[in-house]
Amino acid sequence: MLRIAVPNKGSLAEPAAEMLREAGYRQRRDSRELVLPDADNGVEFFFLRPRDIAVYVGTGTVDVGITGRDLLLDSASPATEHLQLGFARSTFRFATQAGQMNDVREVHGRRVATSYPVLVTEYLRTQGVEAAEVVRLDGAVETAIRLGVADVIADVVETGTTLRAAGLDVFGEPILKSEAVLVRRSEGAEPAGLDVLTRRLQGVLTAREYVLMDYDVPLALVDQAVAITPGLESPTVSPLHNRDWAAVRAMVRRSETNRVMDALYEVGARAILVTSIHACRL
Repeated sequence: MLRIAVPNKGSLAEPAAEMLREAGYRQRRDSRELVLPDADNGVEFFFLRPRDIAVYVGTGTVDVGITGRDLLLDSASPATEHLQLGFARSTFRFATQAGQMNDVREVHGRRVATSYPVLVTEYLRTQGVEAAEVVRLDGAVETAIRLGVADVIADVVETGTTLRAAGLDVFGEPILKSEAVLVRRSEGAEPAGLDVLTRRLQGVLTAREYVLMDYDVPLALVDQAVAITPGLESPTVSPLHNRDWAAVRAMVRRSETNRVMDALYEVGARAILVTSIHACRL
């Protein structure tokens, strides 16, 4: 069985469980369950702390796991990113009191508080900057400067509202752009069953990104219409009972749906319908 580590709580937990459900896997109904076998799909799920998942994968205790890119890099584990999962996106940045710093080089000789000491230390090294101290905190990093623990913080930034409320401003370039990722060991053979898991997750990602678009169009305008909806490889064009018209089906990016519908209507297409994709294999 393929052993898969899944976040047991936090912002990664529910989106990870939902993606796995969409991929056809069982998921727990009780948050107290720590292990969930799914014999029908040849996998076994282990519900672990998100911060520990890369460590377990790196040691081979489990085969693969879902965690954040930031947590993977901070773990210093011999695990590697296998597949981007497209949720839990965030940006990791430096911040300090408003108007105090503008560039990462100004961090030199200062104290930095963060929940990701390995990640921050490595980033500073690549920038040729040496902090006086990198202080590890498990939470409420934004209060570290006011409490005198540090001069600078490095933390996940989404809207920046929390930082501004604490009188802080971000500065410098982002340290990292993070999102949920599927990780595996850096070395050794690919675990049996990982190819199936990967295809299923890629199918979910594609289904979330694309829709199916069907429409009718006069035969004389088919070439113009399919130029607007080329699909992933080529659209399906089928004859209708009215031989002067054809039916076309193609995959279209969900974000472009209304723009494409407008363009098709202008060309002369009618009966334009959009259908969500539940799952797919490409």
